[in-house]
Amino acid sequence: MQSSGAGRWPVLDRGSALARTAEAGWPIVQQTAAAAVAWVIAVAVVDQDTPFFAPIAAVVGLNATLGRRGSNAVRLLVGVVVGIVVGELAVAVAGGGLWTLTAATLVAMVVAQLVDGARIVMAQAAVAAILITAFGNPAEGVYRLLEALIGGGVALVFSQLVFAPEPLRLLRRAETAVLTVLADGLRLTADALEHDDPAPADQALTELRGLRDRLADLSTMRKASDRIVRHSATWRSRRAPVVRERESADQLDLLAGSCLMLTRTAMATRPEQRTSLGPVVRQLSEAVAALAEQPGDRPARQRAAEHALELARWVIQHGAAVEVQSPMAAACAAVRRVAIDVMVFAGVEPAQALGAVDAAVRVQVADPPQAPRMRWPWHRSRAGRAGSQRAVPGSSSGGSRPVEPAG
Repeated sequence: MQSSGAGRWPVLDRGSALARTAEAGWPIVQQTAAAAVAWVIAVAVVDQDTPFFAPIAAVVGLNATLGRRGSNAVRLLVGVVVGIVVGELAVAVAGGGLWTLTAATLVAMVVAQLVDGARIVMAQAAVAAILITAFGNPAEGVYRLLEALIGGGVALVFSQLVFAPEPLRLLRRAETAVLTVLADGLRLTADALEHDDPAPADQALTELRGLRDRLADLSTMRKASDRIVRHSATWRSRRAPVVRERESADQLDLLAGSCLMLTRTAMATRPEQRTSLGPVVRQLSEAVAALAEQPGDRPARQRAAEHALELARWVIQHGAAVEVQSPMAAACAAVRRVAIDVMVFAGVEPAQALGAVDAAVRVQVADPPQAPRMRWPWHRSRAGRAGSQRAVPGSSSGGSRPVEPAG
């Protein structure tokens, strides 16, 4: 939201609104399809012409964040059962009426709070109790339970089997967003150094400081991936690759801080020193950009790690003559730190990355986590497309050697 002036109504940011709508488009389609399927099943199973609660239960069950849709559907069923039991008992003891409805609603919500405490459980318990006491028909509870079972079952099938979320894909999409901003920030820094122009550096600092939103999104995806492997029937037994990728994603927080420090220290050097730093920073930006394009590709990670290692070694060799505690020494240390963080994110063990910078040894990245093969045809086809994009083993060292910076 943006303010259009004092005393005026805020104006909706169309760009952000469209982005949110586009992002929510696929879940909305899933909920719509689930509602239609639940209605068709309920019409065939329940002896009613308008089984309205089955599609409602399906939509409510899927109306949760990633990793929580399955548990959301189960909680919906728990709330319905609590409400039905309390409502039926209230009608049997006191009949219908306002006071019966009030007492049943209160007791249903209290019991739901004791059973689970989640808002959806309390809300569904209250709604079920209200419907039963309002209609005063004992059969209403049976219909309500059947429709809830149908809608909740459709939501479970959609969330756990048909459209099970892929935590690795979600993590890597968030990683790509962070890496893209980092690469752009380093590129702008290189422009500023090579042309001795502070304007691109200021833009780079603005972008890198604004990266906290992307990092917050990445943190959200890390938490979502943890929920998915804990609550999804499809991923519960396949959590190892997701845990590894979450640990790799944690490194991006450190890499972001290193890139920000590099931009600040590099621009504090003398003009003649900036000329030699520019090509180094540009090649770092290229290594990060390559990771952004294919964060889950092992050859791409290997090339980025080797590229970063060569730049770190160049800095050590050419920085030996730099005056200690000078801006140039701080810039060289920042380049080394960025290179090590790139290697660690790519899959090199931290101790190996630190040792390789000072020794003539070759780094070897670990195989990045890969999504396990799913049983469903659409999952297999998606995994096949991802596998066809991976290069054959042994091609990891095919990248060209970086051009040695001048000076």
